[in-house]
Amino acid sequence: MIEKIFKLKENKTNISTEFIAGLTTFIAMSYIIFLNPSVLSQTGMSYEAVFTATILTTVLATLFLGLYANVPYASSAGIGLGSLFTYTLCGSLGYTWQESLAIVFICGCINLVITLTSLRKRIISSIPSFLQEAITIGIGLFITYVGLMNAGIIEFNASDIEYGIAQNVVPQLSNLVKPAVLVSVLGLIFTSILLVKKRKAAYLKGIIFSTLIGIPLGVTKLPDFTNFKLIPSITPTLLKLDFNGLFSVKTGVFILLMTIFTITISDLFDTIGIFIGTGKKAGIFKIDKKGNMPKNLERAMVADSAGTIIGAVLGTSNATTYLESTAGIEAGGRTGLTSVFVCLFFLLSIFLYPIIECVPMAAVAPVLILIGVSMFENVSSIDFKKLEIAIPAFFTIVMMPLGYSITTGIEFGFIFYSVISIYTHKAKDVSLIIYIFSFLFMLKYILMAI
Repeated sequence: MIEKIFKLKENKTNISTEFIAGLTTFIAMSYIIFLNPSVLSQTGMSYEAVFTATILTTVLATLFLGLYANVPYASSAGIGLGSLFTYTLCGSLGYTWQESLAIVFICGCINLVITLTSLRKRIISSIPSFLQEAITIGIGLFITYVGLMNAGIIEFNASDIEYGIAQNVVPQLSNLVKPAVLVSVLGLIFTSILLVKKRKAAYLKGIIFSTLIGIPLGVTKLPDFTNFKLIPSITPTLLKLDFNGLFSVKTGVFILLMTIFTITISDLFDTIGIFIGTGKKAGIFKIDKKGNMPKNLERAMVADSAGTIIGAVLGTSNATTYLESTAGIEAGGRTGLTSVFVCLFFLLSIFLYPIIECVPMAAVAPVLILIGVSMFENVSSIDFKKLEIAIPAFFTIVMMPLGYSITTGIEFGFIFYSVISIYTHKAKDVSLIIYIFSFLFMLKYILMAI
């Protein structure tokens, strides 16, 4: 039955490998269980309701990815989009959290329509192979950068404070003898050795090792069941979308439309970047030379869009396919069975979250750092001797970590590719879709400046 559904032999995997991959992905992204409620509760939403909504959204959206698309990815509320929900929609723009949920729902519906009308498919098909490789490398660097910050190896230093605002903030190497940093460094060394020796479940063993050595160093907290509740009620956020208030023109129709556009585009291209960057390298999504996509990629796009709609209904911000899914893919996950195991672990987390909370971010960070190494291997496939290729590829790669956004890297890559192609008389070689989105990206930056 399992073989028939997930085609394990065809994908050169087995149940034990998929189990380890699912557990690795779950541990790598389990922080969202606690972080998302902490961020969204600042809007007035119930922490406990968002906690339950986050888990249920993750389970339903990820199960959709696993059973419908048969891919080893996990979906949950995106923390970047969650911050935008709290600090931009409910903060600077002044929407209530109920109205903000309505915006999230609309964005999910738009992305679903885009997917069902094959626009997403055309966007992916229009991206030249060298930019697809650049997206893979850029995501690798982005994951590594996130890992270095989560590990505390990189910290930010401000040279001065003026009017309560930090000035000249620059990244720098942290004190490596800090307990959390030391845990990450030791975990990084240990996991690197396991990978070099090609040990099975290297990432999972690395996380366990780092968590254990964090106990005597005071980094790993022991389980606390003092305030444990079996299943917090979701009622305070369930079906609380407010469309009437949203269209009362509180901020003006133009601001509302621009907000919806920005969130939709960010969600759209973040997902495209993750699927191209990770799936192509692992062989999960095999896009042929003509740009034709496999059926599972099309289905994965539908499942990703549906996840946002599900999240809005339950009471959380945009759901998105997680970068941390790469940890499970690197651990050998190749089918939707990995996703099913992720769902099972998230369901168990409702009952065992005090134990799961013990795994410190410092223990997960080494895995993220080393994933970047794996994803950097395709850099040699980009012809950097040709500047018309090198420049768009370079900006795609570096702007993901430096702009702290997958979408930002894609935007810069598209813009430079379009402009350079026009001025080198190769405009006909570029898809009209690339030109349209390049124009929209430039328009967005112009409007942001105004």
